[in-house]
Amino acid sequence: MPQVFHRSTNTLSRLSIYGAVFALAGLGWAGLEINRSPYVTQAFVARSQPVPFSHKHHVQGLGIDCRYCHTSVEDSSFAGIPPTKTCMNCHSQIWADSPTLEPVRASFRSDTSLEWIRVHDLPDFVYFDHSIHVSKGIGCSSCHGQVDQMPLVWSVNTLQMEWCLDCHRQPELHVRPKDQVLNMNYQPPADQLTLGQKLVRDYKIRRLDYCSTCHR
Repeated sequence: MPQVFHRSTNTLSRLSIYGAVFALAGLGWAGLEINRSPYVTQAFVARSQPVPFSHKHHVQGLGIDCRYCHTSVEDSSFAGIPPTKTCMNCHSQIWADSPTLEPVRASFRSDTSLEWIRVHDLPDFVYFDHSIHVSKGIGCSSCHGQVDQMPLVWSVNTLQMEWCLDCHRQPELHVRPKDQVLNMNYQPPADQLTLGQKLVRDYKIRRLDYCSTCHR
């Protein structure tokens, strides 16, 4: 029986199989990179808000403590969004007639909350507690970045599970003294590992990396 296919068909078949394997691997890698990209995570993307509130001005410029607005960050699972009354404590006197702040005044007059856009928005199936992280020595800037440098707030981390697990598996690399939690300019010391190991013992920090820690 005469040969149906030319001998070169064997070579082409092998090349197509190898090519398909590399193509699938490349698509998988591209998918992972896209999943971690700002296009998906919205990291480094400033969000438009009903009022262009500048953390840089209020925190760095005026020296307002984070807890003045985020009152429940040390005691609750939520950091808390300040009521309009908190804004009006100052802005009934300062910039009281500014057109930019009219939404704040309208909110106060109508007793209707401003609809702020959440920047650090975890999925509904993820449980996160601010208070336990603060009480164990995890600084605000570790998760939120240099908020005191942001005219408009953006997230600096992906907030994806692998990012959370990096800290949960090696807390000694991220923990800081409790009196430095709110210090936006805190820099880890050269002996961070030694300090971190001591703080992990002192603060009784556990390496919680099992599913039910966050998925309840």
